[in-house]
Amino acid sequence: MRKVLPTFFSTTAFLFISTISQAQKDRFAYAITDASKDGSGWNVLRRLDLFSGQYSNILLNGKDEKLAVYDAVSKKQLNLKPDAKYGNTVNAPFGTGVAAAAYDRKHNRLYYTPMFIDQLRYIDLKTMKVHYVTTEAFTSFGNMHNDGGKIITRMVIAPDGDGYAISNDGKTFIRFSTGKKPNIKTLGSLVDDPANKSLSIHNSCTSYGGDMIADDEGNFYIISARNHVFKVTKETMVATYLGSIKNLPAKFTVNGAVVDAEGSLLVSSAVDATGYFIVNPKDWSASPYAAADGIFRSSDLANSNYLRSKRNSSIKPELVNVPLTRVATANRWERLISVYPNPVTNDNITIQFNKVPDGDYIIELTDVLGRTVLQKRVTVNMEDQVQTLPVSRSYARGTYLVKVVDKDKKSMFTQKVLVQ
Repeated sequence: MRKVLPTFFSTTAFLFISTISQAQKDRFAYAITDASKDGSGWNVLRRLDLFSGQYSNILLNGKDEKLAVYDAVSKKQLNLKPDAKYGNTVNAPFGTGVAAAAYDRKHNRLYYTPMFIDQLRYIDLKTMKVHYVTTEAFTSFGNMHNDGGKIITRMVIAPDGDGYAISNDGKTFIRFSTGKKPNIKTLGSLVDDPANKSLSIHNSCTSYGGDMIADDEGNFYIISARNHVFKVTKETMVATYLGSIKNLPAKFTVNGAVVDAEGSLLVSSAVDATGYFIVNPKDWSASPYAAADGIFRSSDLANSNYLRSKRNSSIKPELVNVPLTRVATANRWERLISVYPNPVTNDNITIQFNKVPDGDYIIELTDVLGRTVLQKRVTVNMEDQVQTLPVSRSYARGTYLVKVVDKDKKSMFTQKVLVQ
């Protein structure tokens, strides 16, 4: 049984519970691209460092028809046979290309559905094994249909932990669970807000394609390929037109969108090779994003950051998930080390060292009184190295500090975490 907290601990915990959803954690985005910068196959997976603008090498070749794939429930390898009409195209992980993907941070999975293939699939990003949901169809429209309105091009994992997907025409709104046994439910059709007038969420000229993000209250924002923005409330399924993104090149189509660490949107295009753009959600104005070595055109982007809702915009971000040291060197280390989950709801805290210089470090977990609860030495010798800290069930609920010091005991990083 956990210890009972004094009043001031409870107050601190309440403050962090009420604000923790505002924290933007991911410094990466997963991108669906072609193998080359000039291609448009949408069949390989890369990871983009949002701070440095650098892409990883290919993480998964989704057009590999011989790649072993597994059942999402039994976890057994699937013995797939060529389709009588389409051969092995439907069997390859990214067969027919992918335009809808969503990152599930809790399970470290990338959920997606290929275009024209009626199946929910996911990649276990820890093992890079690909899993197919074979127990039920995703849309029930069948494979290789010719109706572009039925294609799923928007997908996101919401704060409630479920995944949501919307078809091009806005008439198929799907919710799916992300646990051990996937459950897929069609919620119905989106409805236009009367204030939208002639700009309908169902209009193929203005509102098809694009991507979808969520805010910290569970609302959705659809950015169509024609750069129009709609807000969708899942309880009512009403789509309200908010405006269009300004300052994009004439031929730019938004095909991928994520929220970056600063709370702005990063959008990509599957058509325009000009570059990616940062979009300010306050006025939907765009400015160029500086990639390190140019960009890969991308049909979809995914991470787990949420847009800050207007209702919570008065909350100061300094209260949440921010290193305590503000000197320039610490700001650099803030980008090199990630701590999750936050709040901590299981038995482990994960510390990820992102391109940290090789060497010996000490990780400390201290309570708010400065007492050391746990200390662990770690040798970092690889990119994106992960270290877990066990959180004993005897720990009191409340706020703790995760500290990283170098071999000379110089503090490099400090972050608050909430243990629930």
